[in-house]
Amino acid sequence: MKSNKGKGTSPELKVRRMLRDMGYPGYRLNWKKAPGKPDITYPGRRIAIFVNGCFWHRCPNCALSLPKSHTEFWKAKFDRNVERDRRNLDDLESEGWRVLVIWECEIKKHPDTVEGELRELLESSKPR
Repeated sequence: MKSNKGKGTSPELKVRRMLRDMGYPGYRLNWKKAPGKPDITYPGRRIAIFVNGCFWHRCPNCALSLPKSHTEFWKAKFDRNVERDRRNLDDLESEGWRVLVIWECEIKKHPDTVEGELRELLESSKPR
């Protein structure tokens, strides 16, 4: 478990590369002033982007099974993760943030769609 990273993951690096290539640098990483410390934040635009791993955050698109051993522990852990993610999303949206959740599988299978969602979100919001 020690080798599982919470920051600077491969999917997150790919999204950051997309943002730079599209001409949207200037983001903040794991900005502590935003609820839930989103992976990527544009504070002036009030945009938060979460790049979620399918396994740990229980992707709704992937039919992931529970680990075979200690299933009760893992089920409780995953349930807490999903609940925390939902709470963070609600907190951000109630404070007027626009939030985008990008799943690891989307980056792998449909990078053009992810890039389009990012572009649409960033072009529709002007810096304050």
